[in-house]
Amino acid sequence: MASRGAIETSKLKQNLEEQLDRLMQQLQDLEECREELDADEYEETKKETLEQLNEFNDSLKKIMSGNMTLIDELSGMQLAIQAAISQAFKTPEVIRMFAKKQPGQLRTRLAEMDRDLMVGKLGRDLYTQQKGEILTALRKLGEKVTI
Repeated sequence: MASRGAIETSKLKQNLEEQLDRLMQQLQDLEECREELDADEYEETKKETLEQLNEFNDSLKKIMSGNMTLIDELSGMQLAIQAAISQAFKTPEVIRMFAKKQPGQLRTRLAEMDRDLMVGKLGRDLYTQQKGEILTALRKLGEKVTI
């Protein structure tokens, strides 16, 4: 787990180098085939290639400035689930709501559990365990929790 991102970083670097090589080759090929193309076709292709180079450059700027992360939303959800499972959560429903970042649903579930405890539909031990999980999930989602 300590090397999370190392493989992705290596792949990203390789992909960036390949993309740059491809764009440079495309410009070179375009210049070599200039005589075979009509003027409009040449200008359009060159314009598209230069736009791709500009987009590539913008992506590099984002990466270098730290405005881009290799861990996307799904990886973030995966990390949240792993943390939840390994630390405090045992109830699949709570894990699902936590992973989907659904504090409203977690609060609704807590209210339902309070009701079920009062009418005797839910035992005190299970209630205490699940309430702890939900409150922990809410706290980890940055929600204000009052007991």
